[in-house]
Amino acid sequence: MEKYKICFEEEIPKYIQIAKNIKKLIDNGEVCDGEKLPSIRKLSEFLGVNNDTIVNVYKKLQSEGYAFLKMGSGTYAKKRDINKRLLRDYSNTFKRISKEDYDDYVDFAEENPCAEFFPVDNFKKVINEVLDRDGVDALSYEETLGYEGLRSNISKYFWNGEIDSERILIVSGAQQGIDIISKAIVNVNDNIIVEKPTYSGALSIFKWRRANIFEVDMECGGINIDEFEKILKKNNIKCFYTMSYFQNPTGLSYSYEKKKKIIELANKYDFYIIEDDYLSEIRYDERIDYTSFKAIDEGDRVIYIKSFSKIFLPGIRIGYLVMPSKIKEQIENSKINTDISTSSLMQRALDLYIKNGYWKKYINEINIIYEKRYNFMINNFSSVLKDKVQFISPGGGFSFYLKINDLIKKSCIDLFYECKRNKVLITPGVFFYKDAANGLNYFKVGFSKTNEDKIQRGIDVINSILK
Repeated sequence: MEKYKICFEEEIPKYIQIAKNIKKLIDNGEVCDGEKLPSIRKLSEFLGVNNDTIVNVYKKLQSEGYAFLKMGSGTYAKKRDINKRLLRDYSNTFKRISKEDYDDYVDFAEENPCAEFFPVDNFKKVINEVLDRDGVDALSYEETLGYEGLRSNISKYFWNGEIDSERILIVSGAQQGIDIISKAIVNVNDNIIVEKPTYSGALSIFKWRRANIFEVDMECGGINIDEFEKILKKNNIKCFYTMSYFQNPTGLSYSYEKKKKIIELANKYDFYIIEDDYLSEIRYDERIDYTSFKAIDEGDRVIYIKSFSKIFLPGIRIGYLVMPSKIKEQIENSKINTDISTSSLMQRALDLYIKNGYWKKYINEINIIYEKRYNFMINNFSSVLKDKVQFISPGGGFSFYLKINDLIKKSCIDLFYECKRNKVLITPGVFFYKDAANGLNYFKVGFSKTNEDKIQRGIDVINSILK
C-alpha cells in the first residue's frame, strides 16, 4: 500500500491528486497491467479520505482508460498505450501551427537544418546547369539504382572510389532506406536487435513488419556488448539496427573497438548490421574520429544508409544505400516495389552540387554556425537547469537528450504539454522505446531551428516548469 501514499496539496481536489498518482504508478510499471487496485474502503482509510473520494478516483481512471471494473470483483489497472494519444497530439502540433504563428514558438522538436542557411544561389546554378546540359532527360525516370553520375560521385567523394557504384542505391531519404531494407530481409517473427533507446521511425517500421524486437542499452562508446552477445547466443538474429555517430536520441557515438567487436559478432552469428549514418558530418569535437561500420566491414555484413535530407534540405529527399552483394537483388526488388525511382532532377542537381565543391563548403559553414548554438545550450543547461536535468555533451549533431532528475515528480509527457502551452516544443522520450514507460524521465531538445534568443527563452520555460 505504501506506493499509494501521497502528500496532498491544498489547492487541488484530492480525488484529482490521487488519480494522477495512480496513473503515474501505472505508466511507470509500479502498478502492473491487470493488477487489482485496493478496495475503496482500504484506500480511503490508508489515505485518510472518505469513500466518495475514492469512488470518484476510480470513475476518473476508468473514463481515462487507466482502469476497468469487474462486477463483484473490484477495479483493475489498465496500462494504456502512452504513445498513441501523445503521438497524435505531437504530430497535430506541427500540422496546426500556421507559418505566421510558427515564429512565436521555440522549436526544440524539429531537427532539420535551418532553411535560412541554405545556399539557394548555388543550388539555382546547378539546377540551371543540369537543365541546360540534360534537357528533358533531367525530368525522366532514372534506372532502379539511381542516376549513374551521382552514384559514381558518391563513391569518389565519400568512399575514395572503394565502393562499386553498382552497389549504391539512391533512395528518398533514410526513412525510406530503412523501409526498403526491412521489406527485403525482415519477415514476420524474425528477430532483430535495436539500441535502447532508438529512432522512433525505425521502431515503427520493424513493428509494422511484425518482427520480434530486442533492445540493448546504449552506454558510452555504444551498446552494452555483454548484453548484446547474450541475446545473440539465445536467438537467431536477422539484423542489428544502429546509428553509429550522434545516435538519435542519445547523441552517443560508437568507439572503434565496439564497432570492430560488433562486426566480429555479425560474422560469427550470421546477421546483418543496418548502419544509419545520421549526422556524422556535424562534428564540433575534433577528437571524434569518423570511421563508419561500413569502412571496416571486411565480411560484407553492413548495409549502410545515408540521408542528405537531414543536413541539406528536407524537401530534396535524397539518400543512398550501400548494399551487400548477397542481398543486392532483394533490396533492388524492394525499391522497385516501393516507388520505382527517386526524382531524377534532384539526383542530377545534387551530383553537380557535390562535384563542384559546394557540398564540402556548405558543411564547413553550418558546422561553424551550429557549434555556437551547441555551446550556448551546454552553458544554459549547466547554469539554468543544473539541478533539474542530467545530460551528456555529444560533440556533434543537432540535439541533446536530457534526463529529468528523479526528485522532480514530472514526466516528459507532463513537460511536453506544459511546454506546448507556453509555445515551446520538445520531443518526449517515450517515443524512443519499445515500452514507452522506459522513456518517461527523458526528453530531447534540438537547436537546428532556434537562434540564441529563442534557446534562452525555451530553456527558461523548461526551468520554470521543472521547478
